[in-house]
Amino acid sequence: MIPTVMSWYYSKNGTQLGPVAEGELSAKIQSGEVGASDLIWQEGMSDWKPASQVPTFQGRASLSAPPLPQGNVQMAQPPIMSPGQYQPIPNYLWQSIVATIMCCLPFGVVGIVYAAKVDGLVAQGDILGAQAAAKSAKMWTSISVISSVAVVILVILAGVISEA
Repeated sequence: MIPTVMSWYYSKNGTQLGPVAEGELSAKIQSGEVGASDLIWQEGMSDWKPASQVPTFQGRASLSAPPLPQGNVQMAQPPIMSPGQYQPIPNYLWQSIVATIMCCLPFGVVGIVYAAKVDGLVAQGDILGAQAAAKSAKMWTSISVISSVAVVILVILAGVISEA
């Protein structure tokens, strides 16, 4: 997912989420998923602010709670990436499926499970989680491929030895 120019980030329970479009954040505010004291930020803002203190979202129904005291809120800003800097996270799904079919080893199934998590984590804004899942998917897929090759070699050697 490539972040758009006017994407918003928000924080829930100490977890940074996003980017989301302004309309999506507005819907989250209207539904109460993002509350008045939840911190939000977008490129161009000097610091994270409670949603109730950001003019774009003031007056929303669920932001009627009293705002937090003003002051500097210490939270790391998300990295700003232009489309040229964006590095998609590979999910290794097709590779893990092929590895599983090659020899029906359980290692490939584990690779599929991790691979299936990657895109969902990216969509939730959990880039570190997505990177960890991709790394695990790659590792288990590699183990499956190596095991498959080893089995093929053993079968060939068994056939050669039995002919001799």
